[in-house]
Amino acid sequence: MVDNGPARSIRDLLRNLAVFDTELPEFDVDAAPSDPVALFVEWLTSAVKAGVREPHAMSLATADAAGRPSSRMLICKDLDADGTWFFATSAGSRKGRELAGNPYAALCFHWPEQGRQVRVRGVVVPAGAERSAADFLARSPGARADALTGRQSQVLDDPSALDDALRAAHAEIEADPGAVAPGWTLYGVRAGDVEFWQADRDRRHTRLRYTRQESGWARHRLWP
Repeated sequence: MVDNGPARSIRDLLRNLAVFDTELPEFDVDAAPSDPVALFVEWLTSAVKAGVREPHAMSLATADAAGRPSSRMLICKDLDADGTWFFATSAGSRKGRELAGNPYAALCFHWPEQGRQVRVRGVVVPAGAERSAADFLARSPGARADALTGRQSQVLDDPSALDDALRAAHAEIEADPGAVAPGWTLYGVRAGDVEFWQADRDRRHTRLRYTRQESGWARHRLWP
């Protein structure tokens, strides 16, 4: 018998991890509201009440001009009645550059304590300078200082350079509390479709997809 060493150990570890090992809520598709925003607010509120950690965290997937995807976790900043989810970042960051050339994105909220996911796809539109500045100024001093360094995703050869840049950024904030990082942008993902996914221990997962239409939203239940 061939022993694959560490690879086998990792595979066994992964296969033995519990899945959906919690009390799962029910999802009555027939009782779901007619638009995804109302259902998202309902699920988000439920996640907050259930003590889900950082329920406003979501993955953001973008792709470059060649179609090569990248994904990362960040915080949802807002949601409007039209079905637009908001996040903020520097236009010069990797995701900002990718969105400039390919203005489409996918979001995913995952609340494992409830076996729930919400997936959002749509076109991405900058919210404008005024709202972007307001978002930046609402950030903590540390988060603003980090953004003011203006070097996200660049190679860091010397950690002391980061310390120097952060000191300079904090000094800039003290001198001008209204300073806003150049290129800081609040982006909105205007959903074309939104899927709500409820886990089931027997793998009879419940899936409901909303698709934007000219007259509103169409709803379709999906196979697990």
